[in-house]
Amino acid sequence: ADGAGALDPAAIARVSEEVWPEVRDADELHDALLTLIVSPPVPDWWGWFEELRAAGRASEFARGGRTFWVATERLGSVNDGMLTLRGWMESRGPVTAKNLAETLALGIDETGSALAALEVEGQALRGRFSQATGEGEIEWCNRRILARIHRLTLGALRREIEPVSALDLYRFLFRWQHLTPGSRLHGADGTLEIIRQLQGYELPAAAWEADVLSRRIANYRPEYLDELCLSGDVAWGRLSRHPALVEAGGRRIRATRIAPVALFLRESGGWLGAEGEPFLNALSPTALDVHATLTLQGALFFGDLVRATGLLASEVEDALWDLVAAGLVTADGFENLRSLIDPKRRRGEGRERTKRPRHAAGRWAPIRRGVADKPMAGRAEAFADQLIRRWGVLLRELLARETLAPAWRDLLPVLRRKEARGELRGGRFVAGYAGEQYAAPEALDLLRAVRRAGTHPEDDLAVANADPLNLAGIVLPGSRVSANAAVVGGRIGAAVVNS
Repeated sequence: ADGAGALDPAAIARVSEEVWPEVRDADELHDALLTLIVSPPVPDWWGWFEELRAAGRASEFARGGRTFWVATERLGSVNDGMLTLRGWMESRGPVTAKNLAETLALGIDETGSALAALEVEGQALRGRFSQATGEGEIEWCNRRILARIHRLTLGALRREIEPVSALDLYRFLFRWQHLTPGSRLHGADGTLEIIRQLQGYELPAAAWEADVLSRRIANYRPEYLDELCLSGDVAWGRLSRHPALVEAGGRRIRATRIAPVALFLRESGGWLGAEGEPFLNALSPTALDVHATLTLQGALFFGDLVRATGLLASEVEDALWDLVAAGLVTADGFENLRSLIDPKRRRGEGRERTKRPRHAAGRWAPIRRGVADKPMAGRAEAFADQLIRRWGVLLRELLARETLAPAWRDLLPVLRRKEARGELRGGRFVAGYAGEQYAAPEALDLLRAVRRAGTHPEDDLAVANADPLNLAGIVLPGSRVSANAAVVGGRIGAAVVNS
């Protein structure tokens, strides 16, 4: 309601014309006067008014030096400003208080008070509905009429978009997520932007730098991620609930290089993670000791953690990796996680001898659970924003590998509200998929550009199995390929997705 372009001017004009009384004889003019309460003389209606006046069914009265028409039944209401405005606005589109006051010869203060009373009743809404009002000028509109304008606007917007093929969607996603040459980002700032787009998407730990960041950041360097982690801007960790922690008596947790890990903005950790307290019986005794110490004392450097627990350094190290796999701890630095990914770092072989995790920069800390700062409705809205940022065009099918996102049924009310506010566009943007689809306005511009493009460099690109754009069997035809498939030589095996 507060955006000048939120409502289509053509829709406003059409509905305003439709709700204005259609008068074709004296009886219809009488009905119109009963609705409007009072009306300035309308030249096209003069003959029918004279017929009504001769029959005693209508008359004239003066206000503010001007003449108005009124149905005989409404003579006692001509000085009731609120009733007059109620009737008038049931037959008008968006209008300013100044315009109403001038049209009906009412005082501007009286008009403002009556409109405010109608707003309290829920009969009228205020906002900037049309581009003709000028910046800062407030309009008023009957709720029912505004809803009609809005529905017509959304229908027109949805018809503007011709659905693209699934292949064009896939090409678009390569550009939207910066995999296409020329769309890649640079440096630590670019790395932060990629993390902002992909936060909350869990990947095998070994894939983040090897197959995701390095494909989206030109000349990627590990120092970019280190800088963001140690500065407190970015955090990492498993955010989904490990199956062994869901029920008592589950299997024992063991560290693994394909444990799902997310990168995320530290400020987003509260609403991204799973709620509730886990069952800890799946942890080893040493892992329980380390977890209890971190929970009680807070973030600790590796050496402080060894002293606080009284365990051997190697025992604390193994316990930390179990806790990482369980999604219970994280660290200030990403180097700690690299030591798990690369066994040579963990054993301290060769040049990596000084990079054992016990010497890595940063403190270890428990991952805080719960979303008390953002209740379910707020979490759904935050996730809707995140998913639109990640995918640009959101279909239900794209949630197939989103381990943390709310159910589609919980996202739909949020997406519909955002469409109603003009933040998103709703419609059928991709052919061949049932159900509602939503998109950021800027994403639709890029989607059109992809459809019109004569060449598609994306067609020759490969994606790793763990990459979010491994959409075989989801958007593209064929069988699904597991994100954990073919971990060979420290890398996730790449799969070329042919168009």
